[in-house]
Amino acid sequence: MSGEVVHIHIAPRAEATMVPVPEVNAVAGRGLEGDRYFLKSGTYSETPGSGREVTLIAIEEIEAVAREAEIRLPAGESRRNITTRGVALNDLVDREFRVGNVVLRGTRLCEPCEYLQRMIGNPGILKAFTHRAGLRCEIVAGGTIHVGDSIITE
Repeated sequence: MSGEVVHIHIAPRAEATMVPVPEVNAVAGRGLEGDRYFLKSGTYSETPGSGREVTLIAIEEIEAVAREAEIRLPAGESRRNITTRGVALNDLVDREFRVGNVVLRGTRLCEPCEYLQRMIGNPGILKAFTHRAGLRCEIVAGGTIHVGDSIITE
């Protein structure tokens, strides 16, 4: 199965606006260069847990929530780093897959939280995005991820 990267976003620190970038360097064990978790300045940087190196969200889920719950959420406002198309992200928990020349391992779902709800200012976010807010990943083998890169899951 394959999909593609449609957007990449990073933020330099907690609560900073997510910035779109055409490409980003993914460093195994650290995260995405220039992003808040790479810099250890993210909201949850000091909280133990896997999958803070890179987060993904499917554009199909963002579009479905817009149709079903009338919540419009531009890709960067999801606070996820990579927006995908054509990949069932929930199926990638505990699996390795490729994004361009980078190897990621899905560690757990990236469920919506009260922090995200507060940042967006819409109380419907929690319910609307439950089990569809993305995937937390570790970087197994680093490299550069570009908008348009293929995502290979098999």
